[in-house]
Amino acid sequence: MEIPETRYAKTVDGVHIAYQVFGEGPSDLVLTLGQISSVDMAWDIPELAGFLRRLASFSRIIFFDARGNGNSDRDLGLTAFEAGMDDVRAVMDAAGSERAVQCGLSDGGMICALFAASFPDRSSGLVLLNSMARGLQAPDYPWAWTREQWDANSTWIDAAWGTHAFMMEWLRWLSPDHPLDDATVRRFARLFRSAASPGSMIALNAVVRDADVRAILPTIQVPTLVLHATDNPVEPVEEGRYIAEHIPGSTLVELPLADHMVVWEAADAMVENIERFAKRIRHDEAEFDRVLATVLYTDIVDSTAQGAAMGDRAWTEVRARHDAIVRANLGRFRGREIKTMGDGFLATFDGPARGVRCAEAIAAGVQPLGIEIRAGLHTGEVAFEGDDIAGLGVAIGARVGAKAGPNEVLVSQTVKDLVAGSGLTFEDAGEHELKGVPDRWRLYRVVD
Repeated sequence: MEIPETRYAKTVDGVHIAYQVFGEGPSDLVLTLGQISSVDMAWDIPELAGFLRRLASFSRIIFFDARGNGNSDRDLGLTAFEAGMDDVRAVMDAAGSERAVQCGLSDGGMICALFAASFPDRSSGLVLLNSMARGLQAPDYPWAWTREQWDANSTWIDAAWGTHAFMMEWLRWLSPDHPLDDATVRRFARLFRSAASPGSMIALNAVVRDADVRAILPTIQVPTLVLHATDNPVEPVEEGRYIAEHIPGSTLVELPLADHMVVWEAADAMVENIERFAKRIRHDEAEFDRVLATVLYTDIVDSTAQGAAMGDRAWTEVRARHDAIVRANLGRFRGREIKTMGDGFLATFDGPARGVRCAEAIAAGVQPLGIEIRAGLHTGEVAFEGDDIAGLGVAIGARVGAKAGPNEVLVSQTVKDLVAGSGLTFEDAGEHELKGVPDRWRLYRVVD
């Protein structure tokens, strides 16, 4: 995969947010790395680039630098933490993403949690990687950093940010079990310097220190996965446990590692869990899009021979009048046209009796044109995919229609049973094998 182009999205308050879009997966994932992020320099870190490419193997990734970071606008002063939600919304709009899994590392997770709580219609899921809910220690949140720890961290940044010695010590702190070499340290030092200057990093530290998203956790309504290293040296595992306990229905996965970063020891487990989570969301949403519907399939009998006998001009006129009759009756019986297929129509109804009566009306309506149709109906689950439908119910409806004779309306046993008491009359048309559909199916002919 080539390194993606960096583009800029503009927020409602005029801030330019650097972002990249890559991967061609079936769903979107917005990645928020938090304070230390540079979409350009990330690709110079082989381990981080590998992590990004693995995410792109199953999702379309929208990767961005939050305001004050990396390639986005800096020198913004102390910006309210919730302004990060505007950053997410801006890059999603620019990338043409309606809904996405929000995935955040460390303090980036707080931005993602805020966004998911505020915009559930645009969040298909939430993944929190080694994240936290509050920056500063409190009596009811004792595992967070103390004010003294925050001050010491800022003093350290002010004195040595981006130097080789600083970077070596910082990386050993983040992932104490990972062996380091000078080349790796130099690459990360360049990334950190590109992500933030000492002054901007200290300012960002102050924003994260004072952030507290605990109150919004119970309001998050989207599927949530919390991934946390059990021996995390930066954000203790109690952070992850607290978050999972307070987000209804969330899943906590504790990884037996001492690794705050997602690109080394924790990389494989992180990616595997995120992929499973994303696939489960896609599966669940596909199930949510499945509805019970009556499928109507119609087709003009011997259309090729009819067209040849009439000639192109006359046949075009007959076809146009046929289509008008079908559409008029779909409107009359509250059917939904899905598409035309050759010389036929595929439509759905929310009531099987209306579907049967519509098929009868179409069959009668086209006879004065010198043509006949065949029609088939089945009631079952269908999945709406944009303007189209799919699923076994659609296939059965088409196969039932293919079994019908001229000027005949056939229905499945399901339709017959559901319309009991409607005044419709049927006669047994026998058992049939339907191509590509399991078992044998008993069909019924609609009788005038």
